[in-house]
Amino acid sequence: MAASELYTKYARVWIPDAEEVWKSAELIRDYKQGDNILHLQLEDGSELEHKLDPKTKNLPHLRNPDILVGENDLTALSYLHEPAVLHNLKVRFIDSKLIYTYCGIVLVAINPYENLPIYGTDIINAYSGQNMGDMDPHIFAVAEEAYKQMARDERNQSIIVSGESGAGKTVSAKYAMRYFATVSGSASEANVEEKVLASNPIMEAIGNAKTTRNDNSSRFGKYIEIGFDNRYRIIGANMRTYLLEKSRVVFQADEERNYHVFYQLCASSHLPEFKALKLGSADDFHYTKQGRNPVIDGVDDAKEMSTTRNAFTLLGINESYQMGLFQVLAAILHLGNVEIKDRDSDSSVIPPNNSHLTVFCELMGVTYQDMSHWLCHKKLKTATETYIKTIPKLQAINARDALSKHIYAKLFNWIVDHVNKALHSAVKQHSFIGVLDIYGFETFEINSFEQFCINYANEKLQQQFNMHVFKLEQEEYMKEQIPWTLIDFYDNQPCINLIEAKMGILDLLDEECRMPKGSDDSWAQKLYNTHLKTCALFEKPRMSNKAFIIQHFADKVEYQCEGFLEKNKDTVNEEQINVLKASKFDLLVELFQDEEKATSPTGAPTGGRTRLSVKPDKSRPNQTSKEHKKTVGLQFRNSLQLLMETLNATTPHYVRCIKPNDFKYPFTFDPKRAVQQLRACGVLETIRISAAGFPSRWTYQEFFSRYRVLMKQKDVLTDKKLTCKNVLEKLVQDPDKYQFGKTKIFFRAGQVAYLEKLRADKLRAACIRIQKTIRCWLARKKYLRMKNAAITIQRHVRGYQARCLAKFLRRTRAAIIIQKYQRMYVQRTRYRRMQAAALAMQCILRAYMARQHYKALLREHKAIIIQKMVRGWLARQWYKRSLAAIVYLQCCVRRMRAKRELKKLKIEARSVEHFKKLNIGMENKIMQLQRRIDEQNKENRVLSEKLSGLESTYTVESERLRSEVSRLRGTEEEARNNANRITSLQEELARLRTELQTTRNEKKAIEDWAETYRDEMEQMVSELKEQNGLLKSEKEDLNRLIQEQSQQMTEKMAKALQQETQQLENELNEERSRYQNLLTEHLRLEERYDDLKEEMTLNVNIPKPGHRRTDSTHSSNESESTYTSELVESEESSRGGEVRAALDMSLFLKLQKRVMELEQEKQSLQNELDKREEQFQRARARDDEEHKKARSAELEYESLKRQELESENKKLKHNLNEIRQSLSGNAGAGSAAPGSPSYKVLLDQLNSSNEELEVRKEEVLILRSQLVSQKEAMQHKDEKETMTEPMHYVEDVQKMKDAGEITQAYMGLKDTNRLLESQLQAQKRSHDNEVEVLRGELQSMKEENNRQQQLLAQNLQLPPEARIEASLQHEITRLTNENLDLMEQLEKQDRTVRKLKKQLKVFAKKIGELEGGQVENISPGQMVDESIRPVNIPRREKDFQGMLEYKKEDELKLVKNLILELKPRGVAVNFIPGLPAYILFMCLRHADYVNDDQKVRSLLTSTINSIKKILKKRGDDFETVSFWLSNTCRFLHCLKQYSGDEQFMKFNSTKQNEHCLSNFDLAEYRQVLSDLAIQIYQQLIKCMENILQPMIVSGMLEHETIQGVSGLKPTGLRKRTSSIADEGTYTLDSILRQLNSFHSIMCQHGTDPELIKQVVKQQFYIIGAVTLNNLLLRKDMCSWSKGMQIRYNVSQLEEWLRDKNLMNCGAKETLEPLIQAAQLLQVKKKTDEDAEAICSMCNALSTAQIVKVLNLYTPVNEFEERVSVTFIRTIQNRLRDRIESPQLLMDTKLIYPVTFPFNPSSLGLETIQIPGSLNLGFLTRV
Repeated sequence: MAASELYTKYARVWIPDAEEVWKSAELIRDYKQGDNILHLQLEDGSELEHKLDPKTKNLPHLRNPDILVGENDLTALSYLHEPAVLHNLKVRFIDSKLIYTYCGIVLVAINPYENLPIYGTDIINAYSGQNMGDMDPHIFAVAEEAYKQMARDERNQSIIVSGESGAGKTVSAKYAMRYFATVSGSASEANVEEKVLASNPIMEAIGNAKTTRNDNSSRFGKYIEIGFDNRYRIIGANMRTYLLEKSRVVFQADEERNYHVFYQLCASSHLPEFKALKLGSADDFHYTKQGRNPVIDGVDDAKEMSTTRNAFTLLGINESYQMGLFQVLAAILHLGNVEIKDRDSDSSVIPPNNSHLTVFCELMGVTYQDMSHWLCHKKLKTATETYIKTIPKLQAINARDALSKHIYAKLFNWIVDHVNKALHSAVKQHSFIGVLDIYGFETFEINSFEQFCINYANEKLQQQFNMHVFKLEQEEYMKEQIPWTLIDFYDNQPCINLIEAKMGILDLLDEECRMPKGSDDSWAQKLYNTHLKTCALFEKPRMSNKAFIIQHFADKVEYQCEGFLEKNKDTVNEEQINVLKASKFDLLVELFQDEEKATSPTGAPTGGRTRLSVKPDKSRPNQTSKEHKKTVGLQFRNSLQLLMETLNATTPHYVRCIKPNDFKYPFTFDPKRAVQQLRACGVLETIRISAAGFPSRWTYQEFFSRYRVLMKQKDVLTDKKLTCKNVLEKLVQDPDKYQFGKTKIFFRAGQVAYLEKLRADKLRAACIRIQKTIRCWLARKKYLRMKNAAITIQRHVRGYQARCLAKFLRRTRAAIIIQKYQRMYVQRTRYRRMQAAALAMQCILRAYMARQHYKALLREHKAIIIQKMVRGWLARQWYKRSLAAIVYLQCCVRRMRAKRELKKLKIEARSVEHFKKLNIGMENKIMQLQRRIDEQNKENRVLSEKLSGLESTYTVESERLRSEVSRLRGTEEEARNNANRITSLQEELARLRTELQTTRNEKKAIEDWAETYRDEMEQMVSELKEQNGLLKSEKEDLNRLIQEQSQQMTEKMAKALQQETQQLENELNEERSRYQNLLTEHLRLEERYDDLKEEMTLNVNIPKPGHRRTDSTHSSNESESTYTSELVESEESSRGGEVRAALDMSLFLKLQKRVMELEQEKQSLQNELDKREEQFQRARARDDEEHKKARSAELEYESLKRQELESENKKLKHNLNEIRQSLSGNAGAGSAAPGSPSYKVLLDQLNSSNEELEVRKEEVLILRSQLVSQKEAMQHKDEKETMTEPMHYVEDVQKMKDAGEITQAYMGLKDTNRLLESQLQAQKRSHDNEVEVLRGELQSMKEENNRQQQLLAQNLQLPPEARIEASLQHEITRLTNENLDLMEQLEKQDRTVRKLKKQLKVFAKKIGELEGGQVENISPGQMVDESIRPVNIPRREKDFQGMLEYKKEDELKLVKNLILELKPRGVAVNFIPGLPAYILFMCLRHADYVNDDQKVRSLLTSTINSIKKILKKRGDDFETVSFWLSNTCRFLHCLKQYSGDEQFMKFNSTKQNEHCLSNFDLAEYRQVLSDLAIQIYQQLIKCMENILQPMIVSGMLEHETIQGVSGLKPTGLRKRTSSIADEGTYTLDSILRQLNSFHSIMCQHGTDPELIKQVVKQQFYIIGAVTLNNLLLRKDMCSWSKGMQIRYNVSQLEEWLRDKNLMNCGAKETLEPLIQAAQLLQVKKKTDEDAEAICSMCNALSTAQIVKVLNLYTPVNEFEERVSVTFIRTIQNRLRDRIESPQLLMDTKLIYPVTFPFNPSSLGLETIQIPGSLNLGFLTRV
């Protein structure tokens, strides 16, 4: 389609305008080929004829469709040209309050001049990890793209921020650095990211100043390289600076300021530490008051100084250095106040004792004489001699200012160097991201050297930008295999050559600087001669010979040559520098140390500066002079070249800052200023390059989805690419308008608009057809309804009219009669009322006239008196004025005459003759005057003596007069009092007369009142009767009202109570949340501590041998050996600390304290053992009686044991033989070393034999009792007595027919018994010997410790140097090792004591059974003479008490098998839920049953630590975390259920109450377990969030659950994620499947239902918050169709809740903000009623969120309308009174406080079976 065909009626175009740059208009006639005029109608309704250029015939730019206006990316616009760009930016900035817009690879940032809430941590987290095109434009998106490309491509990145002063460059760079610091964190604990951010306030203080365009303008350029390690965490930074504006130190224009730091110093001068600087207000110093506006609105300089100092401290610049810096800065201010005066025309002088120079010299540590001398002199050197020459005042002032600038530049460089040192990292830098904050293109009325350098730098950057854009376009075309056609773009290389090439402007400038008599004028002539005719970009102004014009890429700039040479040379008096170098001030000397080195005055850091080696003294002057010849222009060119090399080696990202207006008004857009900057910053050049090719690019899938409506059913093929090709060939006839790439279709400019027009026409036609049919149907239905309604209405109306007519006739007759009588009554009443009124009026009128006559007479009399007095006063006043005027007239005349006389005298005095006359005899007159002066002196002395005499006389006389005056005053006062008394008496008389008259009047009034009162009382009685009736009715009404009010009050109180309850619940939840957050922080610190401990362990050498011991019963398995209890962990950490720092005194003292505690604990355990033995002896008698009663039950057990005894004894003998053989073998081979195989075999056998020995001892005792019983049974067999043994014993004895067999068996068992007893005695003796040895060692160790403690106390009193001597260190190390050994020995001894104690109890019990065994008679009915047959009775278990017994040494194995190595999946499927918790609790119950507190504590501690360990190891596995959350809660519920507390026992069965804990109260451990459960819950939420997070945005927002509802809009260069479900993309079904997975896993693990509800609520909150946050940050998602998609998705989530019976868990309420946002996208947004409905509907959204959604609302089709600015303001006004947080985004890190409601188990502990697969065979059921 030809472009001219688009210019039809109603087409909109852009025409140029002087005020608005571009103005929109609409065609009112079709354009035809050959027309020279376009007939247009402007937006205000006026018509215009727009003439086309007769030469070019160029048509005006077409306007984009409304649906494309406000796009995030300018390249998405169909028509790419300047007015479209300008309008799009304006709409986004003014209407939508969006300051960021993409333009291809460029981010355009418009300064809002207002603080916006879009830079918080929540926004940073929202952009982190997102694709650049998926979110709305933002500086964070650019930073994230740079960070991502650095990590992905392994290539350094650069962010180039440019723009005019005041456009927001520094703020943008600051936010980019904040993003990197927040997202990446630091690689060490040094908080490098905080240091990087802390450099900003320092650099702003010393490098930023207030200008007319910007309150915080950067007066230097900087490039900050932020370094990252191989894990892409910040490790450091480096800064380069460019072209500091030194002239600002000594001069500021009106309304501008010097650098901020000077004003911060002056504002803080009252601080004590600044008193020595002798500062004052900024208005007191010449260098800070020239701008005449030292204050910035809204900025507190004193507070800023505090921020600057804190930043210095954070960067490691200590307080002394800071005070030194401030000292130098204060000295500069004082130097500016040094006054220099003219001595003559060629010399100047500083007045002696100049206070400011004195302060300067004191602060700088230099001599006053040297500095004052060299400020007014300079040294000239020739080949043979050296001259010292005076300089005039102007040169001296310039030299003073040059020195100030030089000092400040040195100070600036020093600070930059130290900031770089503070940001430098010892870790190797893997990659970096550079942030370039550099001045934009500048043009002022007067442009000098600074503007020249700035514009030169921008030329270089623009060239690099153009080449990069061109390269990207070429790469895109080649990737898509599109034919590449050369695009013509502006190349500014000729302008760069003009500046920097040989014989260029900079070259000629340097050459002129080297000339002895070089000047600005001669340099200008050289420029004219060299370039005026050869270079088209160089021009000469018509009216000036001291300026030149350069045609830059942005605009023409005229530069004034004046000052170029001086600024380029940057000369400073060398003698002044030498004076400063000789200073006693160390910091000042350090500043000027680099004078001998080749440093760049631009402040470039180490990476960008060249250093020369220090040569001998002879060569140093030559080197210095050579360096001084290095001009500023050359230095700037070199540093700029280095910068360009750095940028070319990185991947650049561009941020162009735009200043919307020059008055700093918030959200005010000046099109002229904006378009000027757009042209200057290269945005329009990017647009032009894009528009020259194929700017619009669609993937085939996107094109098919958008333009499916233009296709017929037969055109749709399975191959989308082929379908798009076929359709496009039919729609667009010209094949040059598009190209088919591999994955995209490329369109020329304007083709997308044409396709959009076709699509809109097709949709419009379809809409019209639908509307036509619907309207026809509606009209037909309406007509039929109206017809039926009309017939019915007619029937009813006619009947009603007839009835009304009859009623009217009756009422008319009655009304006439009533009127007759009524009129008669009215007329009679009226007559009587008029008569009475006439009489009353006559009476009143006559009285009134009499009073008025009397008053007139009285007034006339008084007026005559007043006239008399006034006329006398006026006459006197006239006389006084006349007299004064006469006197004044006389004075004037006399003055005039005196002036005339004075004038004559002055003329005579000025005349030459008069002068000569006066000079005649002048010497004689002088002599006469001298004599006269002497005479006058004598007279003065005489007069002074007389005066003293007169004074004394006057004093006496004045005293007398004073006394006389006081007496007269007293007399006068008395007379005045008498006169006052007379006056008061007269007044009293008049008052009494007045009172008498008043009394008479009152009497008469009272009489009148009495009569009136009587009448009123009569009337009142009648009225009261009426009111009484009214009051009764009112009383009834009030009673009814009171009842209603009481009911309302009741409801109100109930409502208030409900609100108070809700408030208390909220406070409780907040408190829980705070507590759980503290737990989270505690857990994080614990994990950090463990990580640090592991790192330290890895960094430390292997510990010394002999310190690590492992019990022989421990398994060699790694997972078992790695686990230790808390005590062992503390010991190992102490041991590691000893190895790491053997000299640690505190460690030694802690270990000593621990040894003493262990001694006390051992002693207490020994005492407890003695007490238990005594209790055992006392309880022995009671136990004997109890054992007698239980004897009958035990005999059955003994019989079964006897049956197995023989085989077990054989096994025991075999084991003993193996032990003897092993011992004999070891004795023959010599003692084996510990750790050898034979040694391990021996230990294993000994351990097994000890265990068997304990069992056999018990069986021997049982056997003894059995044999005694059998013997008694055989002795009494013949007698007919009742037997005490049960029948099965007799049956067993009958098995042995032969008595010899019994004897033989008895003797064998007896031998076995003796052998076992001898072994037991030997072991006991060995144990006693070991105990004695240990006690001896303990006693000696205690003595040694006391001795060492005394020695340590003595040494601590010594000075610090002697305290750390090597001998004491060695002694401490040795003592620490011995203490650790002693601790291990004590532990082992305690275990042995507990083991013996247990054996002692068993032995005592069995001995008591043996000694107290008595026989009881059986029932008389049992006959003993029956033949008894032997019966085999099976073994029967005792009643299981729900306890599991384990040995202390098996605790590690228990924890390992049950926690560390347990696989949750198998347990969850095959076993009962919570089985590990039940098993652990049953083990705990047994430890409580045997009253072993240490075992209880150890088991609980081991369990908690093991759960923490497994969660740390597998914390990212949802199944593992869920499993242990369920088991931890079940363990906690068991501790509550069996605690014995009544509040928990009421849910138990009788059997469960019998299983309650009996000895220990574990309430404290319940709290510890509750905290652990909270930590596991939070870890579960984080794990779940990590799984859900990638799915939410794709499934809830991007995926089209309802296909075809939302069509894709054209996208720009930054492609967004497609909403079409490709393979691998997440959908809503993915989210639902994941939720099902979470729910099923928690149900399988037996998680409490209430806890599942809380987890689901948290899941839905995360889904809602993440979805809403992305909606608020994505303009493309805010449309009507997307609102429908969201509501459908939410309904699916609600359906899932209903399926799971979770609707009452509060999850639905967490989605309320998202639901309301979706409704807000769909409701009408036009009228005030709509605004009211929105305000009442969106109560879960904040005002900021509502306004943001309305601002982002974007129509997808032309049938939708945008939200007007007026409507948004209406919403804001209505919501102004809301009290809410201003935060825009929801907190996705919020975790609701969790509670664990008590959930008792109905499962009996005695019914639980332990599966064999758990490998817990060492547990014994009790």
